[in-house]
Amino acid sequence: MQYSEGSIGRIFTLKLEAGDRLPDTIVAFAREHAVRSAMTIYVGGADATSRMVVGPDANRTDSIVSLVHTLGGIHEVLAVGAIFPDENGEPTLHMHAATGREGSATVGCVRAGVDVWLVGEVIIMEICGTSGLRVRDPETGFHILQFAGSAEK
Repeated sequence: MQYSEGSIGRIFTLKLEAGDRLPDTIVAFAREHAVRSAMTIYVGGADATSRMVVGPDANRTDSIVSLVHTLGGIHEVLAVGAIFPDENGEPTLHMHAATGREGSATVGCVRAGVDVWLVGEVIIMEICGTSGLRVRDPETGFHILQFAGSAEK
């Protein structure tokens, strides 16, 4: 385990509009407002065209192929995520969402593009003083969170 301690900085509340897309809208906001690290929460709707990554197609790390699911109907959404910069200092959002419609649920990563239906609300809680950085893992291709100078257990 790695860890880094920080403190809460600014807190932003965003009202997203129909057609705004996760994760793009949150990342653009973070870039514009110089948010380096943060916790994010989203509550709202997802349009029928929204797509989520719902897992790999196999339990292999040598060749990961993502399964992408199109919601196919307007869904309610609750999501949580974390923003940390990549090696170039660009904010990168890792956010997972649970969506539901008529008793059916889908859970996955929003990186394939979740389009806001009608309205969405986002809370961004800035984390100051943490050393988190997303570093590209050559084996998986994923940008994995690392902490400079972290104690490991």
